[in-house]
Amino acid sequence: MVTIYDLAKRTGFSSTTVSKALNNYTDVSQKTKQKILEAAAEMGYLPNAHAQSLSTKKSWTIGVMFAEDNEVGMKHPFFSALIESFRKHVEREGYDLIFASRNLRNRDTSYLEHFMYRAVDGIVVICSDPNDPQVQDMINNHVPIVVIDMSNQNCSVVYSDNIEGGRLAVNYLHSLGHTRIAHISGDPKIDAGAQRIKGFSKAMNDLNLPIHQEYLVNGGLFSIQEGRAAMESLLELETIPTAVFVAGDHMAIGAMEAIKDKGLKIPEDISIIGYDDIEMSAYVTPKLTTVRQDTDRIGARAGQLLIKQMIQKKKLITTEIIPVELIIRESCTSLKKEKNN
Repeated sequence: MVTIYDLAKRTGFSSTTVSKALNNYTDVSQKTKQKILEAAAEMGYLPNAHAQSLSTKKSWTIGVMFAEDNEVGMKHPFFSALIESFRKHVEREGYDLIFASRNLRNRDTSYLEHFMYRAVDGIVVICSDPNDPQVQDMINNHVPIVVIDMSNQNCSVVYSDNIEGGRLAVNYLHSLGHTRIAHISGDPKIDAGAQRIKGFSKAMNDLNLPIHQEYLVNGGLFSIQEGRAAMESLLELETIPTAVFVAGDHMAIGAMEAIKDKGLKIPEDISIIGYDDIEMSAYVTPKLTTVRQDTDRIGARAGQLLIKQMIQKKKLITTEIIPVELIIRESCTSLKKEKNN
């Protein structure tokens, strides 16, 4: 097993200098540091994690609290892309991830207790109920934390501009001539759902378009099945909408299935616009027009904010709103004449 003394002998530097270089001390020149790191890589040096944590007072681990009530979890392409972006950023800085899920509750262990036991340096919370007392316990603790996809928290938060996303969707549909526009929303108790409803409502009001209560349907927790059920309820109305803004691509795909099962065509009979721009949205038929969330930027920015707090050893209260983009494909079309049924 290669030790720092082997590296010292190989490079000609003292063991103290080697140790400082490996732990990224600022009083070692970049040239010296580079030479030592290259030698460590060539010799296959692996630092002892326990010894490293004792010397740096850090565990070099980040706790990831991820929970979704519909149990889709990381299988959802939006959240898996988010976590992958976050992981890449923090791993470049030397950190590993420790995941926690709702299964901890079956063992009478809270998320915070789990992470404190593992001595994590920081925590990232992704897609959680803002009213969850365990989430609030972590936010109110001293451990550095970043929350993704929630707003108005007493900590650092990173999320997409969901209000603008709703506005972009409605304005685009209106530009195509649609006035009977419905919204299949995410659960309004979830921040993303509530914000997209707000964006939808704001755009409709700005355009002086009526918001029919029967056109605003709660699609729940963003699943394909819930999207299908919500669309089926819209199709049972006496006057169906000519366009639907759906708050998630999975729900939009479910809505498209319901429309096809009814014998209607997309976009000729009903235009559909989704939200997220998951990979599948470019391959369904017709290809889904949607609002893109920048998962690379969200994950990287969350990583930057968390690392900054861990280095400074203090929590920061800041809000980062990441811009969204309308991706136009094939599921929306111009309305030549208002349909009466």
